[in-house]
Amino acid sequence: MNIHLWTKHLINLSFLSIAATAASAHDSGALDEKVRKANGRFENVATATAEGYAPIPCASGITGGAMGIHYVNAAYLKDDAVDLTKPEAVMYEPMADGKLQLVAVEYITSKGPASLEGQLFNFNSAPNRYGLGAFYELHVWAWKKNPTGTFADMNPNVSCDAVTMSD
Repeated sequence: MNIHLWTKHLINLSFLSIAATAASAHDSGALDEKVRKANGRFENVATATAEGYAPIPCASGITGGAMGIHYVNAAYLKDDAVDLTKPEAVMYEPMADGKLQLVAVEYITSKGPASLEGQLFNFNSAPNRYGLGAFYELHVWAWKKNPTGTFADMNPNVSCDAVTMSD
């Protein structure tokens, strides 16, 4: 009888685990969708520059992949607010034809621990390669699928190669 109850308990736990995983996946999808709806205007890079964003060089990963060219809004970077509609950085992949394709946004704050819609930010200590003090950041790959995760820093499907080809 105890083995039967134990097996039933394990089955219930398995169902709860599967449900929690599905809910988590749904939540990240919901955040993806909210980010796309709130920031779709940035598909045109001219909108980003008109709203005060300026480019910094394309960021590639040491082990492959990239983040792309970040267009950063210095005012948003300084205010420490986390606002779905005002990402601190808008990320573009340079294309071979010279165009920039919107791939993601990044939220950054020095106040933490930070979260957006329940998704925790990653912590970056100082000193760092960006020359910033310690900060919290969250990438949201809302326009280009990232096989390493919707909120991962680098995307193996993004490349800075088109920038080096034109230099």
